[in-house]
Amino acid sequence: MPTTIEVTPQDLVSSRFAISPLVEAMHAQWVLAGRVEAGVHGPWVARWRATYRMLEREHLALRAVALISGNRGNANVDFIAPPPTATDVPFEDELAAMRATSPAQAHAEIAGALAGRPPVTGPFRELLLGPYVVERLADAYEALWTEILSHEWPRLRAILQRDVAQRAGRLAAYGWAAALEDLSPRVHWRRGGQIEIEMYSSGTHRLGGKGLLFLPSAFTGGVGAYLADAWPYALVYPARGTAAALPAPDADLSQLIGRSRARILAELAEPATTTQLAALLGQSLGTTGEHVAALRRTGLIAGTRTGRSVLYARTPLGDALINARLDREAEPEHRAGPSSRLDGPADRVAGTVSGR
Repeated sequence: MPTTIEVTPQDLVSSRFAISPLVEAMHAQWVLAGRVEAGVHGPWVARWRATYRMLEREHLALRAVALISGNRGNANVDFIAPPPTATDVPFEDELAAMRATSPAQAHAEIAGALAGRPPVTGPFRELLLGPYVVERLADAYEALWTEILSHEWPRLRAILQRDVAQRAGRLAAYGWAAALEDLSPRVHWRRGGQIEIEMYSSGTHRLGGKGLLFLPSAFTGGVGAYLADAWPYALVYPARGTAAALPAPDADLSQLIGRSRARILAELAEPATTTQLAALLGQSLGTTGEHVAALRRTGLIAGTRTGRSVLYARTPLGDALINARLDREAEPEHRAGPSSRLDGPADRVAGTVSGR
């Protein structure tokens, strides 16, 4: 039987989206430790594996945490990753909230997570049931963030921000069905006001007008739900656009308008700001701004102001160009030569947006 969440019209208004760097650090640690398949993050894991192994040797807590967190179908602790209190909370604020957990609360949650498991002995037991467990876990996650995650966070944050903007817009404009449509094959919207989630546990839960907290993640491959009293009811799901590398635009398009501008055009399958694009491409804000301005002048992208930011998206001309394929081999032999040039959007912009 699936887990069911019953919703009301008020829950639609009360639902919100948030980005949690501490939750992302927790999910990334599962991937780095090999507890979750790396998937698209394989190259990233390979790049940071040696650093992570060093951190494991320095912080026993990174190995001990496997006993109390991320265990499917079993109880897990909540204090490691407190629910985010705003849309985009800094890592330092979330870590401070974690450090504020009392030893009594931590030990109570740990006891619940360990119940039913084989007895924990040795150094792991001393750490998890000792007086400094919160401090040692917090120190471990702080080191993980400083040494590894902070270097990748601008790109990851841009991916998560884009997902929030896109999915929150769907929820506000079209309701639950549109927001959940491509969230996961394990999540289903049922008429009558029910969200069904295929999970290891089953049961029925009611939001009661408090709304649902949506948490996109770049490191989770599936959907998870927080349905305990310690958290607001929350849904963790894979963020759109998560990948280990930049999208690979058509080689001919890169020759036509330049590699960086082709990448920007490929990224703008989903709207993004200049700041987000700079993070996604690993470029300076000024360089990215120049490329965006060139693409905008030539009519390949357009901007829409939302609050203090401008969201850019491809125009129909940009869509036509990014989807064009200059496959000379597929063309009839009699069309070879100058007359075989693509007669379309590429001709109209050739030579006008070239750049790196």
